[in-house]
Amino acid sequence: MSYIKHRADESQEDYLETILLLQKRLGQVRSIDIANEMNFTKPSVSVAMKNLREKAYITVSENGYISLTESGRRRAENVLERHTILSDWLISIGVSRQTALEDACRVEHDLSEESFAAIKKAVQPS
Repeated sequence: MSYIKHRADESQEDYLETILLLQKRLGQVRSIDIANEMNFTKPSVSVAMKNLREKAYITVSENGYISLTESGRRRAENVLERHTILSDWLISIGVSRQTALEDACRVEHDLSEESFAAIKKAVQPS
């Protein structure tokens, strides 16, 4: 996979995770909410939403409300699970909360399924 394609996938995952978190917190999500949460410009969020719509990860209502499709929700939940488990694990081994959150965000996209499964097994109670 090329670096540019990988970065695009990572960016999409970040947007999907943000939409999921905002839906949980706000109920309904608009582009401006995403822009404010991610500290991005509204035009860049609009381009990203167009790409996510084209990939059938989101739908946008006539009123501008963004919803995850089933495939978008699955992908967002997978990314959120990785982020949560990795950041919690890093905090548990002594990494500061802020650093753990930042590192988990970087690692969640690149970690293999095998390594993630092993970490998840190690940190979750039986």
